[in-house]
Amino acid sequence: MEKKRILLVDDEESIQLLYREEFEDEGFTVDSAYNGVDALEKFQKDPPDLVILDINMPGMNGIEVLRQMKELRADLPIILSSAYQEYKQDFATWASEAYVVKSANMDELKATVRKHLS
Repeated sequence: MEKKRILLVDDEESIQLLYREEFEDEGFTVDSAYNGVDALEKFQKDPPDLVILDINMPGMNGIEVLRQMKELRADLPIILSSAYQEYKQDFATWASEAYVVKSANMDELKATVRKHLS
């Protein structure tokens, strides 16, 4: 059985390292992008099974990336992951399958990823 691929989009290296290690330990293949433009290129070149997407990034923010990815592939599960709770109320974030506030405890994020990839 082929491993499910996650595209992780976050401009923070520490988050990239933590999430990569955690999700590879869970048996997923993880591809990284540090900004929205890079994420969209990788998304179009080699479509992932799921995207974990930060909101606050330099240049193109995660909400704009979310909109463009959903236009190209409406069925793709996208999980917004932000340190900021207040974005959860933003109507633009509702197009995502889930909104998980960043935390050192990865249980909620892992459970959300498993739910959308099962």
